[in-house]
Amino acid sequence: MAGEEVVQIRLEGRCYPVSKRKLLEQSDYFRALYRSGMREARGAEAGGPEVQQLRGLSAPGLRLVLDFIDAGEVREGELLGTDADEAGLLSGLVEAASFLQVTALLRLLLSQVRLGNCLELHRLAQVHGLPDLQEACLRFMGPHFPLLAAGDPGLLQKLREARMTGTPVLVALGDFLGGPLAPHPYQGEPPSMLRYDETMERWFPLASNLPPDLVNVRGYGAAVLDNYLFIVGGYRISSQEISAAHSYNPSTNEWLQVASMNQKRSNFKLVAVNSKLYAIGGQAVSNVECYSPEQDSWNFVAPLPNPLAEFSACECKGQIYVIGGYTTRDRNMHILQYCPSSDVWMLFETCDVHIRKQQMVSVEETIYIVGGCLHELGSNRRSSQSEDMLTVQSYNTVTRQWLYLKENTSKSGLNLTCALHNDGIYIMSRDVALSTSLEHRVFLKYNIFSDSWEAFRRFPAFGHNLLVSSLYLPNKAET
Repeated sequence: MAGEEVVQIRLEGRCYPVSKRKLLEQSDYFRALYRSGMREARGAEAGGPEVQQLRGLSAPGLRLVLDFIDAGEVREGELLGTDADEAGLLSGLVEAASFLQVTALLRLLLSQVRLGNCLELHRLAQVHGLPDLQEACLRFMGPHFPLLAAGDPGLLQKLREARMTGTPVLVALGDFLGGPLAPHPYQGEPPSMLRYDETMERWFPLASNLPPDLVNVRGYGAAVLDNYLFIVGGYRISSQEISAAHSYNPSTNEWLQVASMNQKRSNFKLVAVNSKLYAIGGQAVSNVECYSPEQDSWNFVAPLPNPLAEFSACECKGQIYVIGGYTTRDRNMHILQYCPSSDVWMLFETCDVHIRKQQMVSVEETIYIVGGCLHELGSNRRSSQSEDMLTVQSYNTVTRQWLYLKENTSKSGLNLTCALHNDGIYIMSRDVALSTSLEHRVFLKYNIFSDSWEAFRRFPAFGHNLLVSSLYLPNKAET
């Protein structure tokens, strides 16, 4: 600072020298103070250095801010806040930068949010009224919030909402063995993850692929929770059941292995409800496990009344409903309801229609049953046994009314995958007339509000072990 006019900033009996020119350039507080002509802006005794008195700030935090004003940077270690000492420095720095209105430093903090400091920075942004910093922390924490294990329910809700920003996109996983991909056919090994561009009506490979541990796994459970796609359990081609669990984070385009289930299981249902996952039943298994992302652990909850096979399940208005399939003795004609808060299964209703191998999604109080094999009982029913065709039915959990909505006789109702997306149910099925060792896949949509089918072209034609899900991808998705 040789040759420059220096101001001494006094705090708690100690003075900190700083360039007056840089102080006026960087601090809106001091710039306004000098322009106002207030007493604090006057110099000390004639001939002595000018002194400015401050009170109520942290001395280490003030020193860091003044260092930034003089040098234009802060050492990265002082922004981490990973232990008590660093958190204290970070708190003092934000307090002083906010009080002195050092805009450049506050702007720098927006790019310094890390796992080690995001929770503390978010708290400080709330305390000091820094909405831009608060928003930056929420944006950062959104992709990482299960790792944070924050105990603040309000913050967790904000983080969940932050994860639902971006563009809702259909994502397909599986073994894609051929067919058109835009803009050019893939080279080498086919991709195992695709995304659908609704404007172009084309499928594009995602930059990420299934992790090696998930290759050739069948009969797994899949569910989307807080915009994470979870793939859990299943069996390998060797018929060995597994308990492993993985999650795909579309915000970072990464897969992460999470805690394994306590029970190996396959051909079960994985359902997301109330920010938790429930692994229901399985091959000759009646127990149920609940996964908490914040704790990264599975715990057993109330089991199914009986083991079930070829059933389906979904969440509806905070409850889990199980429909169809077989018990160890007979057809399951019951609709079962599970209440997560009371951890109790109950018989909700008995049906006179038996269904198996269907898929289920819900909108408000209505469950949509897609595909499956129907066996209809009673003289008023349309037939005794349905053919292999794609059907959509609805069941209202409030009125307990069934509606037979739509059928498509040229498409299979078995071994399909579907997802609720925007205003419809998007379905990957197959042509029933086509006999081939490969499954010729077709892609169509059931419009909920108009009760109509819509067919799409350009789906990668051949494949098996497919899954379609709806996820929010970042707006600048890689093509």
